[in-house]
Amino acid sequence: MLATSLTATIVGVEAHLVRVETDTACGFPRFTIVGLPDSAVRESEARIRAALRNCGYSFKWDRRITVNLAPASLRKYGSSFDLATALGLLAADQALPAAHLRRVLVVGELALDGSVRPVSGVLPMLLVARRHGLAAAVVPSASHAEAALAPELAVHPVASLPEAVALMSGEELPPVRPVPPVPAVEGAPPPDLADIRGQCLGRRALEIAAAGGHNLLFVGPPGSGKTMLASRLPSILPPLEPDELTEVATIHSAAGHPLPCPRGRRPFRSPHHTASDVALVGGGSTPRPGEVSLAHRGVLFLDELPEFRRAALEALRQPLEEGHITVARARGAVWLPARFQLVAAMNPCPCGGLASSCLCTARQVRAYAGRVSGPFLDRLDLFVSLPAPTFTELLGPPGEPSATLRSRVEVARQAQCRRRDRVGVSTNARLPSEAIRAVAMPTAEGLRLLERAADHLSLSGRALDRVLRVARTIADLADRERVESPDIAEALQFRPIRGNPESRTPLQGFGGIRLTPV
Repeated sequence: MLATSLTATIVGVEAHLVRVETDTACGFPRFTIVGLPDSAVRESEARIRAALRNCGYSFKWDRRITVNLAPASLRKYGSSFDLATALGLLAADQALPAAHLRRVLVVGELALDGSVRPVSGVLPMLLVARRHGLAAAVVPSASHAEAALAPELAVHPVASLPEAVALMSGEELPPVRPVPPVPAVEGAPPPDLADIRGQCLGRRALEIAAAGGHNLLFVGPPGSGKTMLASRLPSILPPLEPDELTEVATIHSAAGHPLPCPRGRRPFRSPHHTASDVALVGGGSTPRPGEVSLAHRGVLFLDELPEFRRAALEALRQPLEEGHITVARARGAVWLPARFQLVAAMNPCPCGGLASSCLCTARQVRAYAGRVSGPFLDRLDLFVSLPAPTFTELLGPPGEPSATLRSRVEVARQAQCRRRDRVGVSTNARLPSEAIRAVAMPTAEGLRLLERAADHLSLSGRALDRVLRVARTIADLADRERVESPDIAEALQFRPIRGNPESRTPLQGFGGIRLTPV
């Protein structure tokens, strides 16, 4: 007899609906799974056999049993098919009515004792079920809180195979069980900018970056506060919107990571510089999201930037420009979202003492800087040189707290949201070139200043656009309708200019780049 149940599989961060067709027929005893299953799917036979036996179901295995996972052209990964396959086998054996199986999504891994274990990707699976018009889903009890994020879908949690059988045996599905209250675990409070002593320029750059969603690079000696500043960027960013929260939760669910906690806080990812290209951008034989996708709608912090592999940094150029990455493999291409805000930090030279007691030669400094390509640096908006704080600054009063800066950032973000209908984006960092001419053109005096700076700094067309985007953000922070010359001057302050690599000035940058006001 033939029975059909519905489940889903994850490819990258997207779920695809899968029809589990189970057929039992007379013939030589054999259990066959077809439809491009991976090893975890093929091994489900042993788990299903033990679970049915230990739960007291007298299923007849002395037949030819065929399980087809459709569509057959889509490769199936993971153990989320166990529960749907077991219910389909019982329905094919007429031990379970098959009425509900054709319109209910079933997800879960079976243990040998029949209990239902959680699987990765429950949230994107439920979202695809809703898109296909399904009204209900059966999920593991441990995934009930995650499944509650899927709106307009009746979710039925089950803890064991007999509970799932009892649920599907009734003429109608029972009422949806309410989601149990989740303890309010806020974890450690986010680090506050009040902990930073001195570094006024770094704090200002962080405020501009948060207000406009700009990418940022800190250059300074060890101990100057680069990592402390970067780790406090999420504390001044506005919380996630409901649709952004669903996007972030979907990606973390597909990757098998716990949902961000607390929910409204933006992700902050800080991979080690030894991370491989695949770990950073995603991919692999089983396509999985990388760090850039896990940082979607949040912050990706790359400490010790020149120590990262050159190929890994070059792979970031596409997501920095387009907000997503396409991983192409022989079996096909996978689209992964990656709309993150990049914050990077690096020393001015290999020893870190370029501003004072440097032991590196000019050739070593150039080689160290050459690990980061010019096209990659051209995709950054703000360059900040952080000198080592003085003794007076370290013992001085604390700066403004994160709450104060966040209030100013939210006002600037609101101004950008009001322009969304005209420009099509919600942050200044993503303004297209044609929109820059409409909303970020400076006054006549600011335009003259920009023209002189473009000649002096040899700014490319892309660099000019980035200066105007940053100036638009500075004007929003000051609640100005037009971009004026002070906004242009401050934006130019965060652009690198060419210097003499033989010099050892405190503001000497990397590879002959100095980070100084124009």
